[in-house]
Amino acid sequence: MRFLWIFLTCLLPLGAMAQDMSLLKQPGVVAFMRHALAPGTGDPAAFTLNDCTTQRNLDDRGRTQARRIGGAMRAEGVSFDAVWTSQWCRCRETAALVDMGQPMDVPSLNSHFAGRGDRVQQTADTLALISELPEGERVLLVTHFVNISALTGQSAGSGEIIVTRRTAEGGLEGIGQIEIAP
Repeated sequence: MRFLWIFLTCLLPLGAMAQDMSLLKQPGVVAFMRHALAPGTGDPAAFTLNDCTTQRNLDDRGRTQARRIGGAMRAEGVSFDAVWTSQWCRCRETAALVDMGQPMDVPSLNSHFAGRGDRVQQTADTLALISELPEGERVLLVTHFVNISALTGQSAGSGEIIVTRRTAEGGLEGIGQIEIAP
């Protein structure tokens, strides 16, 4: 009996992951992925957008996590019509390492943590871009905790994906959350 419990305990997370991954195959999915593991919070005071040495970046665990997430999605047959990313180095690197398509910089996905941007305007700009997508097109957005929270009302840990779909009214409806352990 104990063997059966251990067996089921090990299998259930795999089944749940496959089920969650199937959400990403639905037409019109908008998937918000928080960048992979990058130790710390925020960015140094000397932050410069085009200089990764001044930013909080992915560590080796974060790079491994991003590759694992991309591998898991590809193994389930997930694909995206577009991959959008914040211009922050940790997001760009995550988007490149998940390898789900050529990432496109979208400035409205840049962090607005600690007054670095304009939460209201960036959220509106991102929603406007999403509303312009052709019907049924699937997009992966790699961004920051604060942006995901503002856009979806949900929180995401490093590497987590909040899965939404567009509504007839032009909003977003949450349909799931995917987490792949680092």
